[in-house]
Amino acid sequence: MSGVLKDKVAIITGSSRGFGKVFALKFAEEGAKLLLTTTNLERAQGTVNEVKAKGGEVAIMEADISHEDAGKKIAEKVMQQYGRVDILVNNAAIWYGLNAKPWDVWTVKEWDQMFTVNVRGNWLVCKAIAPLMIKQSRGKIINIASDVFKVPDSQWFLPYALTKSAIYTMTQALAAALGPSGINVNAVAPGYTATEASLGQEGSEKLFESVVAAQLIKRREEPEDVAGAVVFLASADSDLITGQLIIVDGGHVMI
Repeated sequence: MSGVLKDKVAIITGSSRGFGKVFALKFAEEGAKLLLTTTNLERAQGTVNEVKAKGGEVAIMEADISHEDAGKKIAEKVMQQYGRVDILVNNAAIWYGLNAKPWDVWTVKEWDQMFTVNVRGNWLVCKAIAPLMIKQSRGKIINIASDVFKVPDSQWFLPYALTKSAIYTMTQALAAALGPSGINVNAVAPGYTATEASLGQEGSEKLFESVVAAQLIKRREEPEDVAGAVVFLASADSDLITGQLIIVDGGHVMI
């Protein structure tokens, strides 16, 4: 590995499985010191063990970002553990357990849960961590969006797609607000990816077939395909990039 994140302190939310786990392992390989958050400490212990097996330095905490005080607790923990924070990867979101269904079948409860976690929760974490970065006059915030809000299939995951559209809007707004303080804010938008959550969805095999058919690169997207873009945005190589959306989906969406 190149060690492009050597000794950088990174918070990665939602790190027990899926993208969060892959990001944690990749960041550890690149030399970052990690604070991982999860809603299930027992499940996340596997991630911690793998990070340590790679020689990485890692701390973990339970944090449900749907709770208003979660961001504050994450900020307190990272300062207690490392004394600073260089990178925030806003990965936590509701996706696990969702299945495709018509736009008018989703319940109000489902809408509220997704917006509470996927949008408000990520905003609360940014709100708590940004002041720490402002004091340093530097920092990298990487939000995890999705290409789903740019494809016709969004009708089948409508509330989720709208939360990810909101994440892109938030990315641009925070880039404008925090840029003068030396903070980069960008987003990465994966396509339909073979995470545990996606593979467990009803009809996922047919979904993957249709998505791959629409891609320019004809293979299924894996979580590891996304990690490189996140590392790039966390590294010094992206110091003059902010307010941008990098779509990683094999050319399914081109902008």
